[in-house]
Amino acid sequence: MSSAVSASPQAASPQQDRTSGLSARYARALYELADERKQLDEVVSEMAALGRLFAEDPSLRRLIASRSIDAREAGRAMEQVLASQGVSDLVRNFIGTAIANRRLADLPSLVAGFAVYVAEKRGVVAADIASAHPLTDTQRAQLTARLAEAGYGRVTIRETVDPSLLGGLTVRIGSKLYDTSLKSRLQRLRHVMKGAA
Repeated sequence: MSSAVSASPQAASPQQDRTSGLSARYARALYELADERKQLDEVVSEMAALGRLFAEDPSLRRLIASRSIDAREAGRAMEQVLASQGVSDLVRNFIGTAIANRRLADLPSLVAGFAVYVAEKRGVVAADIASAHPLTDTQRAQLTARLAEAGYGRVTIRETVDPSLLGGLTVRIGSKLYDTSLKSRLQRLRHVMKGAA
């Protein structure tokens, strides 16, 4: 666990930077509007529920990722999803605006970006943890302690399981990536071996 925080951070890719900038702009706009309308807690809750829905529903992920679906069709499908979730008009308009701006595929990152923006406004740092297997409570506590030692006092951990990592984990905080996965270690070893041949 301790190497997760001591590993060298890697810079985010240009695609991640572009998406992060886009997410931040959308997040700031929604946050300010929700705050102005005194609906911030409601919107935060609804966006968190949408984030869980995007993470847990494979058919919804396929809809979002599909390049063959017309924007109007996708809008109608998302409207049905939003109606089934009972979200406010503010969140419904936010998602509708994103779809109208051809950002359907970016919806999960826009929702995640909103969570990050809210956390930053509240003084909490979001850490995205990807591991090959689900973390145990003990591992989660050790990781939180290591992040606190590294200067990340108030941390919200968002976990995902990525079997392609083979072992170890990755920790992304903002644009920094700490990668101690077996997959990246094998890739580095392969690169070194190619250079020696």
